[in-house]
Amino acid sequence: MFSAAHGADKVQVGHSVELAGRGHRLLITLTGSCLADTIFTARSVPADRILVAMVAVGEGPELGDAFGRALSDRQTGQPGAIVIERDDGFIEVDSGDYLGGWSDRDTWALERAPGRVLDMGAGAGRASLAVQERGQDVVALDVSPGAVGVCRRRGVKEVFLGTVAELAAAGGAPFDSVLMLGNNLGLLGSLERAPEALAALGAVLRPDGVIVGACIDPYQTDKPVHLAYHECNRRAGRMPGQVTIRVRYQRLATGWFDLLWMSLNELGEIAAPAGWRVTSALPGAEYRAVLARN
Repeated sequence: MFSAAHGADKVQVGHSVELAGRGHRLLITLTGSCLADTIFTARSVPADRILVAMVAVGEGPELGDAFGRALSDRQTGQPGAIVIERDDGFIEVDSGDYLGGWSDRDTWALERAPGRVLDMGAGAGRASLAVQERGQDVVALDVSPGAVGVCRRRGVKEVFLGTVAELAAAGGAPFDSVLMLGNNLGLLGSLERAPEALAALGAVLRPDGVIVGACIDPYQTDKPVHLAYHECNRRAGRMPGQVTIRVRYQRLATGWFDLLWMSLNELGEIAAPAGWRVTSALPGAEYRAVLARN
């Protein structure tokens, strides 16, 4: 017999409920964006939309800085697989080269990021180091303590651990540009949260500052597993390219979070009501774009 742990008796897409009893726990995670914003009691979760794991107490993934730990290990020559887990059960190994992997398309973006730069979602600091090499001031920002530590150890002069809103609250000189490489335009999160995210970026920029970033165009795929996810999103009233994921590394897992993959046209449509416009772009499956205020 199991009972809800910590008084939890409801579960929502991308979240878990823990049922405890007799030295084991039953973790129920509701999956599938088709059911976004729907809450079920633990007894009424549809059977085809749950992931169930019965494990001994203390086992299972540990909530923590999975991404930061992975970057730290890679920096010290102990690389391991970073796994991206989507809320519909789809998983894939992240093949990104976070310590290098510079491309001509990244150079195109970097050349359009003037003055004092905020490297948003800096990861291991590859963009920040490139900015420094150009003789520009840069702040590497990330919410991952491990990532910020790697940036410091690799020689990034100025780092910030936290969100853009926290950086704005801390004060300091404004930026001339925000750099969002590594497809970090996806950090806008969702159609609903994008205006707030753009406002936060605007708060740390000068009036003539620009946002320069990269993003995945979700429509440039023919893989059925992704097309089915798009359709589920549409039925749930979400943008097709919104994804709910978490990062896994060894025994660690981050919390669930949303990214928003969008076409160039969608980026322009989302930016316009918030007072921004796309001024130049490098199209492609992973495009680059520059945003300026209207």
